[in-house]
Amino acid sequence: MSKIISVNAGSSSLKFQLFEMPTEEVLTSGIIEKIGFEDAIFTIKVNGEKVKKVLPILDHTKAVALLLEALVEHKIVNSLDEITGAGHRAVHGGEIFTESVAVNDEVVEKFSSLNDLAPLHNPAGLIGYNAFKENLPNCKHVFVFDTAFHSTMPRESYMYALPRKYYDEYKVRRYGFHGTSHMYVSQRCAEVMGKDIKDTKIITCHLGNGASITAVDGGKSINTSMGFTPLAGVMMGTRCGDIDPAIVTYLMKKTGMTPDEMDNVMNKQSGMLGVSGISSDARDIEDGYMAGNDDAVLTTEMYVNRVINVVGGYYAQMGGADAIVFTGGIGENDTNIRKLVCNRLKAAFGVVIDEELNAKSRGKEVLLSKPESKVQVWLLPTNEELMIARDTYRLIEA
Repeated sequence: MSKIISVNAGSSSLKFQLFEMPTEEVLTSGIIEKIGFEDAIFTIKVNGEKVKKVLPILDHTKAVALLLEALVEHKIVNSLDEITGAGHRAVHGGEIFTESVAVNDEVVEKFSSLNDLAPLHNPAGLIGYNAFKENLPNCKHVFVFDTAFHSTMPRESYMYALPRKYYDEYKVRRYGFHGTSHMYVSQRCAEVMGKDIKDTKIITCHLGNGASITAVDGGKSINTSMGFTPLAGVMMGTRCGDIDPAIVTYLMKKTGMTPDEMDNVMNKQSGMLGVSGISSDARDIEDGYMAGNDDAVLTTEMYVNRVINVVGGYYAQMGGADAIVFTGGIGENDTNIRKLVCNRLKAAFGVVIDEELNAKSRGKEVLLSKPESKVQVWLLPTNEELMIARDTYRLIEA
């Protein structure tokens, strides 16, 4: 038996889950928010109850030290030596890392070389790794990459129609993200369908504040909606998703915006927030839709339109689909979005869901489609932390 901690470090946050492996029992979970501030928030589950503290946590090293102290203090572990592995979410592996890897100095150097591809995420992941390495010197560490699952995409899916030199010199291509989530739910979908994943064609819809859709053929990603960065694809909470690229230069010339300012508009002021003027939170948009607010209705209709365009394209690319999976915050909880998407797919692909079951299903595994549906529709909560723990356990045992 081994205790494995799954870690997702952001620039000012740290999410974690501690597993007993290989039984996959969750021993505790929690989050540390507002790292770098005097009023940081540390939340940890103890015996199923959340214990919350507000205190100064000025860096990730201090955050990790407090977390590890809490594990012993609350008797979740008797000794920190029981933690044999730490799996770290690493957002961008570029073309260097196509699978999870045990961390050493060479891996750290190569991972750092990819910072330009994910300037907000990769450095934060490295900060988290260094903090755990300092506090758990005898623990083995593994990087689990968001992009790795999509490394199986064929060239026609990942190449852009730009001069070839930009790929050759700067590796400008589609990478895709949320790979750990897409891998988990596609594997889980095959399980609950009672099929060998090699014999399945599954479209996985990870819909949250960030959203991506993936075509999974025989257990392998063959196309995904996010691209060179997580800005591409369907519209999201504050991200615009796919737009005519000429809009960027047009608006910069018209407004005098700098590249950074334009990037901020597309990443933080667009999507649901930009269209609705209400909120980036899908729950607020849903409330507005039900109340008949025209901007909320337009936002919802645009969102559904973008999702079905991608799902329909992937259905055609794979020559059909056995299942469509909804996951992520919106996919798991927004009953209206699921209903609208599925009803729009009914005529072309024979998708038929149980609307009454859909209306009361949130955050739990359930088959939403009716027996006569030509494509099964599943709500499957994602579990990226478990996938990270599995890969970490596999690599440290090996």
